Amino acid sequence: MIPITSGLLDRDFSIEERPSLTHWMDIERKSIQGMTDAQDAMRQAIYKILNTERYEYEIYSWDYGIETLDLYGEPVTWVVPELERRVREALLQDTRITEISDFEFDFPEKRVVHVVFTVHTIFGELKAERTVRI
Repeated sequence: MIPITSGLLDRDFSIEERPSLTHWMDIERKSIQGMTDAQDAMRQAIYKILNTERYEYEIYSWDYGIETLDLYGEPVTWVVPELERRVREALLQDTRITEISDFEFDFPEKRVVHVVFTVHTIFGELKAERTVRI
C-alpha cells in the first residue's frame, strides 16, 4: 500500500444536488423553447424516462429508460406486476424521485395496458401514466 502524502483524503467534502433546470419541451408543438425547473422539470423527466426504451439508444446510459418491448405477447396476469416493477425501477434511477405509489391499471382495448400512478419527488407529488401494447 502506498501512503498518501497529499492530504487529499483529510479534506471535508460535501455533495450538492444540482438544480433541475432544463430546456422546456412543448410536446404538443414538438418544439424546445425556454427553460423549466422544479415540478415542471420533473414532469418532463418522468415523461422522457417512460417514453425511452431502455438499451435502444447509445446516447443514454443503460440505467435510463424503461423496458417494454419484451412485454409484447405476454399474458396480462404477468404484464401487470412486471410493468409496475419496471416503472419503479426506471423512475427511481432519478435521485429526485423518492417513491412511486397508487398504481391503477386499466385495459382500454384488447392487448393494451394503461397504468396511472403517483410519483413522489422532492418537489411534490405528480400523477403519471403509461400505455403499453402487449
